[in-house]
Amino acid sequence: MSFGQGGPYGPGGSGPSASSTPDWAALAEQSEAKGRRKRLLMVGGGVLATLAVAGIVATAVITSNGGSNKPALPSPEKLPNKPAEPKPTFSDVNVPPPPDPVDYITDPKKDTAPLTTDSLFPEKQLTAGGRTYPKATTSATGSCASVAQGGLGAILTKHGCEKLLRATFSRDGVAVTVGIARFDSKAAAAAVKNEYKPNLAALAGGKVAPFCQGTDCRTSANAAGRYAYFTIAGYLNGTPVTTSETKALQASRDGAAYAWNRIMQHGRDQADAAAKKQLKN
Repeated sequence: MSFGQGGPYGPGGSGPSASSTPDWAALAEQSEAKGRRKRLLMVGGGVLATLAVAGIVATAVITSNGGSNKPALPSPEKLPNKPAEPKPTFSDVNVPPPPDPVDYITDPKKDTAPLTTDSLFPEKQLTAGGRTYPKATTSATGSCASVAQGGLGAILTKHGCEKLLRATFSRDGVAVTVGIARFDSKAAAAAVKNEYKPNLAALAGGKVAPFCQGTDCRTSANAAGRYAYFTIAGYLNGTPVTTSETKALQASRDGAAYAWNRIMQHGRDQADAAAKKQLKN
């Protein structure tokens, strides 16, 4: 009996098949693979369970923070009403306007304060534009024409001059006399200004010798309320005033400004007194 090459159990023999014997290595490998899959499933399930628990806890925390323990804000209609701010109140009493000083140098019924050289020329000097003229002397008279020259006396009489007050000031060899005349009305004072003719008589006295006698001097006339005011200015040494000189011209202008200020102050003093009386009442 001959056998094929390789024996009865060789690859080319006709004996029993090699597959009838279990392949223990393959079986072991399969078993290990199944164990790995099982472990993976268990780990995956644990992770999912952990994530689920974490989600539940997070939800619980969020719910707790937003739950009924948080104080609720009131709705707008439940808010308390803001108290109304107090409104200012005003008295029904009308406060009269302050008295106008011009009224007190215009209306004879209001212009009742005494008119004297002390009240009208109280300063010891005339000051204007930084220039100072010491006061030399003063005078007052109810006979206005007696202290006027030329045609001025007649004009003063015509329009009912009540009183004329004068004051003389001097500076640097120049003297100026300021005259203030009071009338019954504003119209009368304005008429004297418009009809004015030289002039007021210069007033000498104190340290001022007679001036503006028989020589040319600067003169002026104006009106404020029921008062007319005049100036006459010239050199103490008798030098005639010419059209080109400036010292006498400046003294005349300063005297006129001073006279106007004193008339207005006379009105302000009376207006202030009237205002104080109103406050007391």
